[in-house]
Amino acid sequence: MRVAEVFGHVIGRDAPIRLVAYDGSKSGPDDAEIALRIESPRALARLASAPGTLGLARAYVTGEIDVEGDLYTALSSLSDITLHGVSTLDFGRLLRTVGPIWLKYRPAPPELEARPRGRLHSKFRDSQAISHHYDVSNTFYEWVLGPSMTYTCAAYPHPGATLEEAQETKYDLVARKLALEPGMRLLDVGCGWGGMVRHAARMGVKALGVTLSRNQAEWAQEAIRREGLEEFAEVRHSDYRDVAESGFDAVSSIGLTEHIGKRQLSSYFGFLYGKLRPEGRLLNHCITQPRTVSHLRRVDPFIDRYVFPDGQLESPGLLMTEMNDAGFEIRHEENLREHYAMTLRDWGANLEEHWDEAVAEVGIGRARVWRLYMAACRLGFDLDNIQLHQMLGVRLGDHGRSGMPLRGWRAEGVW
Repeated sequence: MRVAEVFGHVIGRDAPIRLVAYDGSKSGPDDAEIALRIESPRALARLASAPGTLGLARAYVTGEIDVEGDLYTALSSLSDITLHGVSTLDFGRLLRTVGPIWLKYRPAPPELEARPRGRLHSKFRDSQAISHHYDVSNTFYEWVLGPSMTYTCAAYPHPGATLEEAQETKYDLVARKLALEPGMRLLDVGCGWGGMVRHAARMGVKALGVTLSRNQAEWAQEAIRREGLEEFAEVRHSDYRDVAESGFDAVSSIGLTEHIGKRQLSSYFGFLYGKLRPEGRLLNHCITQPRTVSHLRRVDPFIDRYVFPDGQLESPGLLMTEMNDAGFEIRHEENLREHYAMTLRDWGANLEEHWDEAVAEVGIGRARVWRLYMAACRLGFDLDNIQLHQMLGVRLGDHGRSGMPLRGWRAEGVW
């Protein structure tokens, strides 16, 4: 059986994709807008050694597989494989066909794969995992993220909003949920490049942000100086567990919980509870999985090896339970799943606009990692394979006082 026929069995006869292989074989409709090119026999060895998303990703990152046309559209057509892996039957057929190729090449995993060392979610290992993803290049992230330098889900006030408008709306949403006012103190854990910290500082809030990424901390402190916000804002290169201050009026955790790990959630929310004054609020914003599973579930193997090492996604129900058991009273919750798909769409467009510069800055392999990651995650949010939840909790004061209005949520905006 020739190479294109092997892949045709794996992706399905009805997939609207044209297959072109290095041995000259072809399959699929000739007029398909998307073409999958198998450039090297090593691509088959990748699939044989790691079926599903990891094998496909390794072959794409190394250029052994390429895509003609829009990558998001291609992944949509391959969604059964990209979301669920290769079936046992197809893998058996694949292995019988390409086994000799695998024995010949046995390609080692690309050097771009993360291999953090140490005890899972120890400070030492977490520092390595965060550095792998975030200490890439601030210049690269400026091209991808745009002027806001915000690497978390935006909140689009309307379908035609720009990415910058949506990120500003997200920060305003968080600030309103936390009821931030001038003179208050905010702790932002996992603060990234300091977007929430600077937003709060411009409101007259004393904001402290912490991040394990040295690149992020340096960029954020320079932005704080550039905007003249030193009186109100500070970003530290630090583990959140090393924050000594307490008595904050509010805590924001935007995109950090995914890095914490299931076994650490209790201590994580307990730590944040201890940082708040009575009637202080926590806004937890994180990616979740839509269903509860009894076993430990880490992120997709491609995401784990190339993007977010050691990441773990939990269900919104579990997160709410852990917040509640840590002492928080849950006051509000919402799912921004569609907003994250739109955010990833806009990040992907930014990357394509700056593709040549990005390749020159971080190399073709890493640029392809980010292209694949953003397209695949966008598909995951669109298909409800992953979600994005914001949960608002309050540390009650004496006699059960919450300090919350009876209703009082502003009607305008996205909530």
